Amino acid sequence: MQIYRRLISYVLVHWRVAVVAVVGMLITGASEAGFAWLIKPMLDAGFVERDPAVLQLIPLGVLGIFLVRGVSSFAAQYGTAWVSRRVIAQLRGEVFARVLTLPRRYFDDISSGMLLSRLTYNVEQVAQAGTNAMVIIIRDSATVIFLLAYMAWLSWSLTLTFMLLGPVVIGVVLYVSKRFRRLSHTIQQSVGSIAYVAEEAIEGSDEVRMHGAQAVERTRFEAANQRNTDQFMKFASTQALSTPVVQFCAALALSIVVWLATAQGSVTTVSVGTFVSFITAMMLLLQPLKRLTRVHAEIQRGIAAGESIFEIIDEPPEVDHGDYAPDRVDGQITFRHVSFAYGAGATTVLDAIDLEIPAGETVAIVGRSGSGKTTLVNLLPRFYEPTDGEIRLDGVALSDYRLDALRRQLALVGQQVVLFNTTIAENIAYGQDPLPPRSAIVAAAEAANARGFIEELPAGFDTLIGADGVQLSGGQRQRLAIARALLKDAPVLILDEATSALDSESEQHIQSALERLIRGRTTLVIAHRLSTIERADRIVVLDAGRVVEQGTHAELIASRGHYAALHRLQFRSEWSQADDD
Repeated sequence: MQIYRRLISYVLVHWRVAVVAVVGMLITGASEAGFAWLIKPMLDAGFVERDPAVLQLIPLGVLGIFLVRGVSSFAAQYGTAWVSRRVIAQLRGEVFARVLTLPRRYFDDISSGMLLSRLTYNVEQVAQAGTNAMVIIIRDSATVIFLLAYMAWLSWSLTLTFMLLGPVVIGVVLYVSKRFRRLSHTIQQSVGSIAYVAEEAIEGSDEVRMHGAQAVERTRFEAANQRNTDQFMKFASTQALSTPVVQFCAALALSIVVWLATAQGSVTTVSVGTFVSFITAMMLLLQPLKRLTRVHAEIQRGIAAGESIFEIIDEPPEVDHGDYAPDRVDGQITFRHVSFAYGAGATTVLDAIDLEIPAGETVAIVGRSGSGKTTLVNLLPRFYEPTDGEIRLDGVALSDYRLDALRRQLALVGQQVVLFNTTIAENIAYGQDPLPPRSAIVAAAEAANARGFIEELPAGFDTLIGADGVQLSGGQRQRLAIARALLKDAPVLILDEATSALDSESEQHIQSALERLIRGRTTLVIAHRLSTIERADRIVVLDAGRVVEQGTHAELIASRGHYAALHRLQFRSEWSQADDD
C-alpha cells in the first residue's frame, strides 16, 4: 500500500483532469444499472400491460442511456490517458535526473541495460498500475455497486443468495494478487537480463565476430529469453485460471437464483420484468467482475515495477555539501595521506598517497596495470571519495567545493572519447551554456589540429557525426576531445591514456595539439607508453597503490629503480616487436 499510495500521488498532481475522468467512470458504471432498470418497465408496462406511452419512451431511454454512456466513457478514457502519459513523463524525468546525479559507485554495480529497462519497461508498468488500472477499479467497482444496489431493490433475498459466493471470489483474488506480485518481480528481472545480454553483444559486436562467438551469444540470449518466456507463461496461466474460477462462481450464483426464482411458491412474487431485469443485472456483473479480477495483475506488476523505480529515485545523489565556488583556481593539488578501496573489505587500491603538485606543473603518473593510476585521478573530480586522507585544490579541501564549481576547474581527455549524436560544433562546446561563438569553437578546433578534417566533412562544423561519433577515426575523435578541453579552458587537465590507441601519424597530430593544451595548466598525465611522458616536469611511479619513486625522466633512469625497469622492459618489447615486423 505504501508503494501504491506513492504511485497515486503522481496521479493526484493532475487532480482536476483525474476528477473529470473519475466522474466519467462513475457515470459509465451507473449507466449499466440504468440499462438493467430499463428492462423492467419495458417488459412489465410495455409488453405485458401494452402501455403505449411506455413503448414510445423506451427507445428514447435506450438512446439516452447510451449517449450518456458514450460521453462519460470518452471523458474517462481520454482523461486517464492524459494523466497516464504525464505520470510516465514525470517518472522518467525523475529517474533520468537521478541517474545524472548518482555517484560513480552505483554504476559499478548495475549495468546500463538494467537501468534502461527500468527507464522504459518498468515505468510503463507503473503507469498501468497508477492510471489504467484505476479506470477498471473505479468504473467497474461503481458498476458492481450500482448493479448490486439495483438488484437488492428488486429482490434482497435473491441478491443475498448471489452474494453468498463473494468470500470465494475474494479468496481467489487475494491468492492471485500475491502470486502476481512475486511473478512480476521475476519478469522485470528477466527483462533486465535480456537488455543486459543484448547490450553486451551489441557493444562488443566486433569482438563477437572476431572470435566467432555468435553461437555463444545466441546461447546466452536464448537462455535469458527463455527465462523471460517461462515467467510470462506462469503469469499468464495464473491470470487465465483466475478468471474462469470467478466466472464459475458467478454462474453458480446465477443458477441458484434462477432455481429460487422459478421454484414453487416464489414464482408468483416476482414479475416477468423484475426477473428478467434481475437476470440482466447479474449478467452485466460478469464482465466487470472479470476485469476486476484481472486488474490485480496490472496492479501487482505496477507495484513491483514501482519498487525498482523508486529504488533509483530514492538513491542518495553524489555528496555535494560544499559551498566554495571560485571562478578559476591556480591549480595547486595536494594529496595528503590519501587511501582508497572500492568497498568495505575490498583490497586497498591506493595506500597513504602523499603528493604535492605545484600550479602549472605537468606530472606523469606511471606504473604497472592495477597500480592505481586511473583511480588516483578519478578522485580529483570526486567520482569517488577517498576512504582516508584528504585532497586539496589551491589549499581548499575538495569536499568544500561545490561539485559543479570543482568540475568546472577540470578537463579530461581519455582514451575512450565520448561523443554525442549531434553536430561537431555542439560536441566541441558540449556542456557550455550559452553556446560559445562559432569563432571560439573554430579556434579550439584549429588549436587541436582538427579544423582541417572538420571542414572536409559534408556540412563542416554542422555535420552530424552519428551515435558516439562512429563516422570518425580514433585520431579524429581524440582531436575533438582536445578541442573540447581547449574550449573549456580549465586550469587543471587530466590526460588518461590519451594517445595509447593511435597510430604514429595520428599521435603526431595529437601530441602537438596536447602541447598547446598543456601550456599554463596543471596537468596529470597517465600514459602506458613511457616515450610520451619523457618531457614531463615530474614522473610519479605507483606500485601496489603506493608512490615508490618520483623525479624527472633522467633522474629516474639514473636511479635504476622501478621506472628504469619499466622503461627497459617496454623498450625491449617494442624493439623486439619491430624486429618481428
